[in-house]
Amino acid sequence: MSAIETIETSSLGDRSYLAIDGEVAVVVDPQRDIDRVLELVADRGVRVSHVLETHVHNDYVTGGLELAQRTGASYVLGAGSDVAFEHVAVADGDVLEAGSMRIRALHTPGHTHHHVSYALENAEGGVEAVFTGGSMLYGATGRTDLVGPADTDGLTHDQYHSVQRLARELPESAQVFPTHGFGSFCSATPTSGTASTVGEQRKVNPALTLTEQDYVDTLLAGLDASPAYYVHMGPINSAGPAPVDLSMPELVDPAELRRRIDAGEWVVDLRERTAFAAGHLPDSLNFELGNNFATYLGWIYQWGAPLTLIGESEEQVATARRELVRIGIDELSGAAIGDIEALSGGAPLRSYRVSDFTGLAEAIARGPVQILDARRNDERAAGGVRGSQHIPLHELNERLDEVPQGEVWVYCGSGYRASIAASVLDRPGRDVVLVNDSYGNAAEAGIEDRSPETVGSANA
Repeated sequence: MSAIETIETSSLGDRSYLAIDGEVAVVVDPQRDIDRVLELVADRGVRVSHVLETHVHNDYVTGGLELAQRTGASYVLGAGSDVAFEHVAVADGDVLEAGSMRIRALHTPGHTHHHVSYALENAEGGVEAVFTGGSMLYGATGRTDLVGPADTDGLTHDQYHSVQRLARELPESAQVFPTHGFGSFCSATPTSGTASTVGEQRKVNPALTLTEQDYVDTLLAGLDASPAYYVHMGPINSAGPAPVDLSMPELVDPAELRRRIDAGEWVVDLRERTAFAAGHLPDSLNFELGNNFATYLGWIYQWGAPLTLIGESEEQVATARRELVRIGIDELSGAAIGDIEALSGGAPLRSYRVSDFTGLAEAIARGPVQILDARRNDERAAGGVRGSQHIPLHELNERLDEVPQGEVWVYCGSGYRASIAASVLDRPGRDVVLVNDSYGNAAEAGIEDRSPETVGSANA
């Protein structure tokens, strides 16, 4: 069997793949930062003959065009992709050859109209694996609402039939390699597992266990908001992304940092949430550098606005830059690196309290308290802290006037989104308390109301 290596991008919930046969390799759905692919290719001593895209991506900027240009590989997309650059367009049933590998394109619309999966066949014609992109995921399927509202219902029916086709035409032993589904918002519903086969999916995938209409109804009912930056990804990928730039942004001094904040520019502090809470520059925002960093910054960021990063080290800023170019935020206005006290230029820092759900329960017992739930709608539907107000994080900037002045406790599922919300709310007139805790502990603290009908939307 051909060797298949995974290139994980856990921060976006996506995977790319390198399939190797002897000295020849193909790359499937590469991310923007292609240095990771090039290093793996060099380490394995192989030549890339084809770069395959399952679809024009809506959740990240592809590195496929640059990778193909750098390696001399053929750049392959499904027919009807409607891109503005030279490529090889494959239709259903077309076969590509790479070494002894045969790669058969299967038109699997649903995630997009032009979506294709790639069945990897050996020299004898047996299917060893299938790269399914946003079609058949592990215990789920790709979401079908990213093309546009008018297309969603039709694409959902298409998705059902595409997954049915994969299960019908491919052997049970064929390994399934999806691009999405490891935390990506491109998944229609949560996925399960990190490896699977077609045979296993026949038992657990909703497109293979439900009737068509039940599948459609379930998928459509489960769709919630997708990250706002998604609307920019398709156009960038269709036009052809510029070569990636991972260089260090220009360093700025404390005075310039203060000037940018005073001018209303985006200044993002990358430090851990409790460190930010303990002391930060007034009017700066906290997006802790971690697995959710790019998703939530991209979701809330005002596209094209000047953006400056605050980091504790050059490595931290470089990691953030890598994450941001993956979603098309290429232009950084600069970075400030070092101790936050030194970066303040002697000006006073702001701070706020950090607690947990036990602390919140004690505050509730003492009397009325304003509580903000920053989770998504689907999370809120399963319940929330008794008497809490619900404003999803991605709506907070537009709904700030709905949050009363004074003390406000902010929570989410883990503390990550709550820390972003707390930094948005931390302005004169508000006394913010960050609930840095797992939401599961709300029930243990006795403050959860699990009935969506009775969960409050205003302060208790």
